[in-house]
Amino acid sequence: MKRRYFHFFFIAFYILVSCAKNNPPPTSQSPFVLTNITLDTRPLSYTYTSTSINPQVTLYFSEPVDRLTVTDGIILSSPIGNVPLTVSFSHQDSAVIINPSGSLKYLSVYYLTISNTVGAVSKKKFGTNSSVKIVTQIDPTPKFPTITDDQLLTKTQQQTFKYFWDLGHSVSGLARERNTSGDLVTTGGSGFGLMAIIVGMDRGFITHLDGVLRLKKIVTFLETANRFHGAWPHWMNGSTGSVIPFSTKDNGGDLVETSFLVQGLLTFRQYLQPADTVGNNLIRRITKLYETVEWDWYRKNASNVLYWHWSPTYQWDMNFALSGYFEEQITYFLAAASPTHSIPKIVYTNGFGKNGAIVKNSLYYGYTLPLESPSPLFWVHYSYLGLNPHFSDDYANYWTQNVNASLINHAYCAANPKRWAGYSDECWGLTASDNQNGYAAHSPGNDLGVIAPTAALSSFPYTPVESMKALKFFYYTLGDRMWGDYGFYDAFNISEGWTAKSYLAIDQGPIVVMIENYRTGLLWNLFMSSPEVQPAMTKLNFN
Repeated sequence: MKRRYFHFFFIAFYILVSCAKNNPPPTSQSPFVLTNITLDTRPLSYTYTSTSINPQVTLYFSEPVDRLTVTDGIILSSPIGNVPLTVSFSHQDSAVIINPSGSLKYLSVYYLTISNTVGAVSKKKFGTNSSVKIVTQIDPTPKFPTITDDQLLTKTQQQTFKYFWDLGHSVSGLARERNTSGDLVTTGGSGFGLMAIIVGMDRGFITHLDGVLRLKKIVTFLETANRFHGAWPHWMNGSTGSVIPFSTKDNGGDLVETSFLVQGLLTFRQYLQPADTVGNNLIRRITKLYETVEWDWYRKNASNVLYWHWSPTYQWDMNFALSGYFEEQITYFLAAASPTHSIPKIVYTNGFGKNGAIVKNSLYYGYTLPLESPSPLFWVHYSYLGLNPHFSDDYANYWTQNVNASLINHAYCAANPKRWAGYSDECWGLTASDNQNGYAAHSPGNDLGVIAPTAALSSFPYTPVESMKALKFFYYTLGDRMWGDYGFYDAFNISEGWTAKSYLAIDQGPIVVMIENYRTGLLWNLFMSSPEVQPAMTKLNFN
């Protein structure tokens, strides 16, 4: 839609520039055109963002306007209908001054349309349809009472935790992919949810016993659910355990999602008390689940790289090698750590490290990024919910990588090179999320104007000052639009006047977990205490 409006406006603007350049006197042969537009004191534009809720728009035409054509020919519209206007004239009726009859709504999108029915006193017609997009400012009034920063962090964790507790599947206990997924549960998101449940237990959102019983339900379900050489599929039916294809050929094992699940299981195993009869039983059962994942099978005929998918019907047709740095370092780490189906270091070196080609050391906004280009921020979250990123390997220091990636993401949004409405020092965060057209991995290289709260909030360990600014902005300033039953909605786009009504497990989980890692290091400490961890650290030369 924006391209269409821009096309119309560009025609008018081109005529405007041509007229200004040649400055011909009005004659019966010269066209009737717009020569300028202002909104309040702001100059010509086809999109005005952060406007007041009582804007004044002045349209300058090349000659006097026929007043009778203005009422139906100039319209201010919103998605819910047309806005009544007050119209006046100046410059011998060649300027039309437009004011909404009442205040517009905050943070809303309007279109001022000048139709081809607008005419001049000389009987000429405007000849084209032009439209100006107007996005009103954010209401700065706090939407909720002010509480301490510590209370706000706890409130955010508790409300977000409810996604996994209240919406956990009644049969399997696993996390639904999103709040509207019905029986469809997600493997990776359930791993994040397990870690969120630990936080819930530790902070008293639920009792210890209730948390252990939920874990027992999940483990019991996972023991009989569909597995493919030990790997669970991306999606399953939460009642039956049968695979739900993620795509046509993605109907088998998903090694990356499995690694997210195992990360959560091992972290929960370390939280259990061996003296507890139920807990002790679950410790052994979780260990067995880990030991029966055939990480080495996913080398695809013993090649020196791991592959994401394998299907009993399509075999290796997906052909997605886990090559380079993105979200999957935990996959390689757990494969190397496996007591039963381990991979040698050469697989990590050739696969994840690309034999050194992973290293870039590029500079963005004054920050050096050791690996790859600026990414969606889930790359610095998913693998490091349990795996403490205070380490280095042959390629990078991962604390530096993750901190700088987060700071670059923040700096990009604050600079706002694409001039999206709302971006600022306190409104930032690009990652994979829903958007107004579907779903995408948003990043500085794929910026669609969509901010996802999980991006900044899950970066709390890396950017505590910038993340706290974002949390306060999301809660106090946008809270009436963004805060719901399970915490912050998935994403928003102020330029389009769009806010998601969805919650996604893979976005909600990291918020709870990484805020806790920032506050206490709980999940890092638990996962890193696993007996399988230190041998893998040594094998992969992690320091």
